[in-house]
Amino acid sequence: MHSHGAGERTSKVLRISLVVTLAYIVLLVAAGVRAHSLALLSEAGHNLSDFVALLLSLAAVYLESRPPSATKTYGWHRAGVLAALVNAGSLVVVAFLIFYEAFRRLQNPEHVRAGVMIWVAAAGVLMNGVIALLLYRSGRDVNIRSALLHEIGDTVSTAAVIVGGWVILATGQYWIDSALSFGIGALILWSGFGICRETLNILLEGTPRGIRLDRVEAAMRAVEGVNDVHDLHVWNIGSETRALSCHISIEDIPPSVSERILRDVKERLHEEFHIDHTTIQFEHVICEVAHGCVIPVSEEHSHEH
Repeated sequence: MHSHGAGERTSKVLRISLVVTLAYIVLLVAAGVRAHSLALLSEAGHNLSDFVALLLSLAAVYLESRPPSATKTYGWHRAGVLAALVNAGSLVVVAFLIFYEAFRRLQNPEHVRAGVMIWVAAAGVLMNGVIALLLYRSGRDVNIRSALLHEIGDTVSTAAVIVGGWVILATGQYWIDSALSFGIGALILWSGFGICRETLNILLEGTPRGIRLDRVEAAMRAVEGVNDVHDLHVWNIGSETRALSCHISIEDIPPSVSERILRDVKERLHEEFHIDHTTIQFEHVICEVAHGCVIPVSEEHSHEH
C-alpha cells in the first residue's frame, strides 16, 4: 500500500509539472521570437525535452506499478529505465541543434531585447526550481532522477540567461546570447550522457552503481559455514531493485543447518548492500568450472578426468 501511495503521489507531481512546463514552453517561444533571443529559444527546446521526459516518466510510473505476470515475471521495472534512456537520447539531439544555431548566430549576431530575456528567465527559475523540489521529494529511481536532472539543469541554465541579459544591457554585446546558448547546450549534453551511461549499465545488467563485487563476496564469505563463493552476479532489475545470484560451497550438512547459513547470508546482503532478490545455489562438491559453472561434479568424477 505504501508503494502504491508513493506511485500515486509521484504521478500527481508529474501531471502538475507537465501542465506548468507546457505553459512555460509557450511563453519561452513567444518571448524568444519577440526578443530575438536564441538563449530563450534554446530554453524552449530544453523545456520541450523536459516535457517529453516528464511524459515518459509518467508513463513509466504507471507501467512500473503493474504486477508481474506469466510473461513478465519481473513485472515492468525496466519501463522506467527505458523511459530514462529515450529521455537522455532526446537531450543529446536537442544539445546539438542548439550548438548549430548558436554557431550560426555567432557569425551574424542579432539584436536582442535583454529586458524580455531577464523577466521570462526569472519566471523560469521559479517554475523549474519548484518542479525540481517536488520531483526530489517524490522519488529517487533513475526514471525520476533523469526528470529531476532536467529540471535542475533548466534552473541553472535559466539563471545564466538572467545574468546574460544583465550583461547585454550593460555592454550591448549581443554575441553573449549565443555564448549562453553554447553553455546551455553543454549542460544538456552532460546531463544526457550521464543518464545514458547509467541506463545502459542497467539494461546490460552491469554491476549496480556503488556496488563492488569483491566487497559483496567478502561479506558472504564472512558468514559462518560459507567455505567458498563463486559464479557471483549482481545486477539491477529496475533502477532501485538489485538482484544477486551465486554458488556457495558449504559442508555436507542437513538442510536444517544450511537454512541458517542461507538466512544469515540474505540478512547480510540486505543490511550492507540493499540486495533483496537473491538466487543462491548451495554446493558441497567441487564445481567443474569455478566461474560460470552449471553442473557441480563429485570429487571422484573430477579425479577420473
